[in-house]
Amino acid sequence: MPFSTFLVRNCRWLAGGFLLCFFSSFGQTFFISLSAGDIRREYGLSHGSFGTLYMAATLLSALTLPQLGRIVDHIRACHVLLLTLPLLAFATLSMAYASTWLWLFATIYLLRLFGQGMMTHNAMTAMGRWFSAQRGRAVSIASLGNQAGEALFPLVFVALAPLIGWRQTWLFSAAAILLVGLPAIYVLIRTERMPSASDGPERRFAARHWTRSEVLRDPVFWFALSGVLAPGFIATTIFFHQVYLVELRHWSLEVFAGAFVVSSTLTVVFSLVTGYLIDRYSAVDILPFYLVPLAAACFTLAFIDSQWSAFAFMALLGASLGSSTTLFGALWPEIYGVRHLGSIRAVIVALMVFATAMGPGITGFLIDAGVPYSWQIAGMGIYCLFGIFVMNAVRSEVQSRNTVLPAEE
Repeated sequence: MPFSTFLVRNCRWLAGGFLLCFFSSFGQTFFISLSAGDIRREYGLSHGSFGTLYMAATLLSALTLPQLGRIVDHIRACHVLLLTLPLLAFATLSMAYASTWLWLFATIYLLRLFGQGMMTHNAMTAMGRWFSAQRGRAVSIASLGNQAGEALFPLVFVALAPLIGWRQTWLFSAAAILLVGLPAIYVLIRTERMPSASDGPERRFAARHWTRSEVLRDPVFWFALSGVLAPGFIATTIFFHQVYLVELRHWSLEVFAGAFVVSSTLTVVFSLVTGYLIDRYSAVDILPFYLVPLAAACFTLAFIDSQWSAFAFMALLGASLGSSTTLFGALWPEIYGVRHLGSIRAVIVALMVFATAMGPGITGFLIDAGVPYSWQIAGMGIYCLFGIFVMNAVRSEVQSRNTVLPAEE
């Protein structure tokens, strides 16, 4: 099916997935961390103490998500939206008025659970179910909402905060969620989509539909996660400590915020390219390659102090994030089927949230302990190089066992 025809026929569901990812930005680390400097000053927190509080709140959200996330297997996506988006708006409103560290902890917990957690989970599960032959393209288009948010919201926040204050900017965010996001997304996704023969040949490669308990006992799942979790861990860590990095390198925060546009642009390009490659080949086939630019990004940021390295880092990071976001949306149906996709993805997203929680906490402690930040970033690059070999082994194993039996109907 031509790409233009695909867009026209499925514009409402694609737009709905896009906006689900777009409005998840308010619970993503890149947006929350824009207030990190103000939060540390007002609450008297060090890098390590704020990182620990953020890590604990995020870990709690990760523990909640596997149980809450199962509802997407039993409730329509539009009804899940009516639960998650108002609660996300409540969390942004809470951030504007939080006055104690306990209140701040609860606020971050809600932001992470209903922003990064449930909004993204609902979007990617819906794309995995609603599309089969064009799953790669559908996931790549929906995931562009994340990149649009990364490109737009840091610039809006940096522009608004000096004028109205950082707390009032969070109030503005709550209004945008309730007045724009909720009605627009609901109208777009209130009608479910069903895959049809006109979409093209079936592209599901799983030999059977796995249950969540079976997946958790599968060694391949855990080996795959060792690489899958790397982009979120690294990107979250860098974004969370972006103010510290800018101060350390004597860069301009406004210029660094502008570099997000480079990251978002490259993420868009590589997301669409990866979606095309997935539909042409498979997500499993291209699994070993997405960590290559991420390793290069880490080494660039670790060893080059000039401010242009921020743009080089963001470009390489965008290439890896674009590939990984689309890849992970299409990968799990290929490995484990779609019947229990919501329950399986809830665990995966929870573990990804867990990884993003560990990054700021661990690096915050290391910063306080005097470990050079450049050493930490270089260590992340070394981990990516190791992950490339692991992903190649995962690809070989999945391809081998998925050819043993025909795909289960």
